[in-house]
Amino acid sequence: MLERRVNLDGRAATADVPRITVGGLRMAALDLEATADFMIEATDPRHRIGRPLHLTSANGEVLARCSTEPETERLFRGADLINADGQPLVAASKLQSWFPLPERVATTDLFHVVARKAEAVGRTFYMFGASEAENAAAVENVRTMYPNLKIVGHSHGYLRGEALRAKVEEINALAPDYLWVALGVPNEQAFVEQYTPLLTNVGVIKTSGGLFNFLSGSRSRAPQWMQKFGLEWAWRTWLEPRRLFWRYLTTNPRALYLLFSRKRPSNR
Repeated sequence: MLERRVNLDGRAATADVPRITVGGLRMAALDLEATADFMIEATDPRHRIGRPLHLTSANGEVLARCSTEPETERLFRGADLINADGQPLVAASKLQSWFPLPERVATTDLFHVVARKAEAVGRTFYMFGASEAENAAAVENVRTMYPNLKIVGHSHGYLRGEALRAKVEEINALAPDYLWVALGVPNEQAFVEQYTPLLTNVGVIKTSGGLFNFLSGSRSRAPQWMQKFGLEWAWRTWLEPRRLFWRYLTTNPRALYLLFSRKRPSNR
């Protein structure tokens, strides 16, 4: 696979993580708790690799876009680790492999598990992305939920040119263990690729999609039963029909095709 050839240092750092190919992308076969433990371990000074590890997530929409957008596919294949943020991916893996994905690892859930662990061991966060109001509200709520969590800085994601470069240099100087980047696909993956060389003091970069909207309270999660049956997309479409109806109408069928047609054996 392409990502195994170009990310040799990342491959070494994630060598012990089991993976399975689902819908054309190699996914980490870790549950939520194990993923958080990996992230905590990755920021231990003894395990740093001289650049931040890049963790991202894929759902059905991402699979569909990777199959039709070569640049998006390239960016995702450049990640050090990809988590499955979609229940249909988990279900498909159980039909295709003796070693399936154990569960969905939604970034919205993962954030809280990592925050609790980071709070206990003194790891630091930087939260970058979303609008200024959304970002500020998300940070305020996180500080309320985790009063002992060290958030060394935060910024909205609407920066360009020299202002963005200056912000990246500021983030690197603050040296957060975790940089949560919420710019949307594929902008956040492109950000990681472009600025990783300038973020050598950062431990892990986790791309986060709409995470800050949930943390701020402006967007609500689907009911648990809908999440369990992979229907969170329907909940989101009901909340934002104008923005999401056409997106899911075009990507969902393709994602299902990819999930059940690209049956490749697990690499482990």
